[in-house]
Amino acid sequence: MTMTRGNDDDRPPLVLLHGLTYDSRQWGPVRRELAAIDADRQVLALDLPGHGDSPRRASYRMTEVAEVVHAQVTGAGLDTPIVVGHSVGAVVATAYAARYPVRGVVNLDQILLPGPFGVAVRQAEPTLRGPQWREVWDRMLARMGIESLPAEARELVATATDPRPDLLLGYWGEILHGSDEEVAADRFRDLRSIGERNIPYRWVASSEPRAPYLAWLTEALPEIEVTVLPGGHFPHLAEPATIARLLVTG
Repeated sequence: MTMTRGNDDDRPPLVLLHGLTYDSRQWGPVRRELAAIDADRQVLALDLPGHGDSPRRASYRMTEVAEVVHAQVTGAGLDTPIVVGHSVGAVVATAYAARYPVRGVVNLDQILLPGPFGVAVRQAEPTLRGPQWREVWDRMLARMGIESLPAEARELVATATDPRPDLLLGYWGEILHGSDEEVAADRFRDLRSIGERNIPYRWVASSEPRAPYLAWLTEALPEIEVTVLPGGHFPHLAEPATIARLLVTG
């Protein structure tokens, strides 16, 4: 966990949640850009449960992870933040915002429905539970556009990570143990809660969203803002200055 103290003023603090297997170090480039353009903003970059310095858990259900995050946020003395999540961190950010006071949500390249990804995870479950589990993760990494990142970003992707089968099985548990319909219903309830409270929600996508998915999103969040940054799965590493400006300007 890293904290930029900043000023306790009218600007909402930023809470940054990394993706699966990574840790708060991934936010280094964005935090440097934020320091340059909004030095007094309070910024908290957390290690999600089971990652970095955060203790492992027997369960990584999204509601439980959100509860742990809330304890860290309040423990840091922050109130009503903008919650920013990359990849699975965006799922956590969405679950968090549905349950706790926030000023906004920023989702960095995470589709909230299982779809083809859910099919792939379920097919890979036997391998994930065996000695060849790392092959599953490496295949997924190969499709994330890492080779196009700047050198520092590639180094962060390679080193600020600790992939383990308990993390993959745990954070993908709702996909493995629930149907697509059940996951979709949970996500829709969370989004509807966010929308009913008029909480701004921005999705930064790496490609143009498909019409059926966008229709599903806007049914729950009619005012959702979609920003397309063409590229791979790590927009905060590929374009940290762009993401920092987005977080500051809303």
